[in-house]
Amino acid sequence: MVTPKVMGKKANHYRLTMEEVILKDPNEPLKDPITLEFDNHDDIFKIMDIVKQKQLFESESQAQEFALGLKLFGEVMLKNRNHPIFESFYPAFSAFMKTLKSQ
Repeated sequence: MVTPKVMGKKANHYRLTMEEVILKDPNEPLKDPITLEFDNHDDIFKIMDIVKQKQLFESESQAQEFALGLKLFGEVMLKNRNHPIFESFYPAFSAFMKTLKSQ
């Protein structure tokens, strides 16, 4: 297997499968699961554990959702930091990450 690279560095490669289990509208048919593969420069499982240990949220599940969402969003933003959509948000995100890491 080829080692994936992100921004010139070695990266972790992940496969994520998501499926609908129950919809709020019971008349809506469930969609087929989706699977996506992506690279991230961080060990996402380690980040999830760190966030859970900090007990920032009501439950471990919320900590995992937060960590996963943050790492997925953050990596896309880093790869596209010059895109106009991130122009005003990037400085705030950097400040947010510094605050989070100091918790």
